[in-house]
Amino acid sequence: MEHLFYPGDNLAGLRRLAQLRIAADLVYIDPPFATNNEFLIDDDRANAISASGRPAYSDTVRGDAYLDALRQRLCAIRDVMSPAGSVYVHIDVKMEHHVRLLLDAVFGPQNFRNSITRIKCNPKNFDRYSYGNIKDTILFYSMSPQMITWHPQKEPLSDDEIARLYPFTDAAGRRYTTTPLHAPGVTASGATGQPWRGMEPPAGRHWRYPPAKLDALDAAGLIEWSSTGNPRKIRYASESAGKLPQDVWLYKDPQRPAYPTQKNARMLERIIRTSSNPGDTVLDCYAGSGGTLLTAARLGRRFVGMDNSPAAQQVIEQRLQGRRIAWQEIA
Repeated sequence: MEHLFYPGDNLAGLRRLAQLRIAADLVYIDPPFATNNEFLIDDDRANAISASGRPAYSDTVRGDAYLDALRQRLCAIRDVMSPAGSVYVHIDVKMEHHVRLLLDAVFGPQNFRNSITRIKCNPKNFDRYSYGNIKDTILFYSMSPQMITWHPQKEPLSDDEIARLYPFTDAAGRRYTTTPLHAPGVTASGATGQPWRGMEPPAGRHWRYPPAKLDALDAAGLIEWSSTGNPRKIRYASESAGKLPQDVWLYKDPQRPAYPTQKNARMLERIIRTSSNPGDTVLDCYAGSGGTLLTAARLGRRFVGMDNSPAAQQVIEQRLQGRRIAWQEIA
């Protein structure tokens, strides 16, 4: 599995990928946001506004020119994606609606999956005529409405959620809840429609398990009987696999980034684990700090990175070499 990098304009790099017939299974990009800023970097800090430092990248293209440049790159990205591929586009709230229209046009509105709100920083206390801005957006699209690589990364329950969802405590101090032992629908023939210990399933329902399984659950102490003789299955909080992720994420940016606008590595890990398989190809054609590339390599994926900034290339090279990750330059 050979990692690849293109040190030049990503539109040319994407067209070269198409020529080489290299397909991306997952794309994450964090393009410029049309902020009209010059992003600078020096040995001590990486910042958008600094008294000194060498250029990292310029984000001064705005308006129709910005949208046209991004549209060309989104089209080129689509042309190198695999049929079950996904694309995540990280953008700020000022440009989100413009970029979503572009993504609808390029990938089709039927392939829109989510507009994910990402909490990016601590609350701000600026004195201005607006609410504090602590979020940005990740627009998530797929190549197909049906074909998609999808491994949602469940999250652990909070203490408050455990107390709410598992309100009871057994003699050993374990928190639990109970659920019905019957389910909707009538079983005309078969064990789950038969009486169990002299009890019929409620009208219009059937037992969730055959009588032998119900006996085994009861013998294991996993059925709780009410004072009226109603059986319910015991589910312990310790057995919970967690909760499915929602569309609001808390992943704050690093306080001392290696490169301007560097993103949270745990957020990148979630995206890569959710929308790719080990051995898949992960593309980031706005590689910046190289965070996507590092995370993809660590998780056993092949990366394809691109960036035309000499400062970004230097940071990426240093970070990859620091992890002893080898790559090949795309000619």
